[in-house]
Amino acid sequence: METITKCLNEWNATIEALGQGKQTILIRKYGTNINEFLLYPTISYTLKDNFLDSFQENYKDFVKDNSLPNKKDSKFEVKYYARVEKIIEKPSSRIGELNKYHIWTRNHVKSYLGNSKAQVWVLRVYELDEPKFLSRTRGMKYANVNEEVSLDNLKPVLSDSEFENIIKGI
Repeated sequence: METITKCLNEWNATIEALGQGKQTILIRKYGTNINEFLLYPTISYTLKDNFLDSFQENYKDFVKDNSLPNKKDSKFEVKYYARVEKIIEKPSSRIGELNKYHIWTRNHVKSYLGNSKAQVWVLRVYELDEPKFLSRTRGMKYANVNEEVSLDNLKPVLSDSEFENIIKGI
């Protein structure tokens, strides 16, 4: 049985967009040498009054509905596992052509990147066989969850053909 404890900290609405096939990329200022991880929900962005301004208009209702993860005591529900299939470097001025692959606004992406080149992580996302309520160690980007999670019986969020079409489009 293959298991994992490594997780990537990410906004819950973004995780749900990845997990429901509405998003297939993460835009970062940095690459990664960790190519597989659980998606661990964070909530700090929801504490800002204007957090909805970071999301495209047609996703605002989705974000409102998915801004907070399910929680039990101090543990958050982890439902998804992701693999980095490819990292594409793009100048920040060319990032707008990827808008249909994520839920953020251009302004949010530009503000985040500044003058940095974008490292576009193309993710293949899978639903865990069973969601788990987990806590994690400290860590800004990555952390470890408190128990091993089985990678048996993963279900891809997108079919092989849907994912291949997205790769071709990017």
